[in-house]
Amino acid sequence: MDGLIELVCGALNSSPEAAKESGRALFLPEERIYSSYQEMIEKESQLPEDQRMDFVSIVTPNSVHFEPAIMALEKGFHVVIEKPMTFTLNEAKQLKQKVEETGLLLLLTHTYTG
Repeated sequence: MDGLIELVCGALNSSPEAAKESGRALFLPEERIYSSYQEMIEKESQLPEDQRMDFVSIVTPNSVHFEPAIMALEKGFHVVIEKPMTFTLNEAKQLKQKVEETGLLLLLTHTYTG
C-alpha cells in the first residue's frame, strides 16, 4: 500500500492449482509460486541473499501461524505475522527464544479495525 514492499513470491493457497492461479494473477514469476509454505521457505532460503525474499508475511488460518513462523526464523527470514501470534503460550515462548537466538525480527500485526 505504501509502495515500499514488493511481492516476489508466495504460497497462496493450500490447493497447488489455486496457488498457481493466484500467483499468476499477481504477476509472480512461475518459479516463485509455491504450493506450500514449506516449499517456499526451503527454496527461497537456497537463493542468494540478494535474490530471495526479505521476510515472510504469515496470513494463514489462526491455528497455523506457529509452524511457518518458526520455520522461517530457522531458515533466516524475518517474520510478519497476523494476530494471534500463536495458539499457546508455549509456542509464543518458543518464537521469542528463536528471535533471541537469531537476532531476526518478528512483527505482530492487528489488521482488523472494526
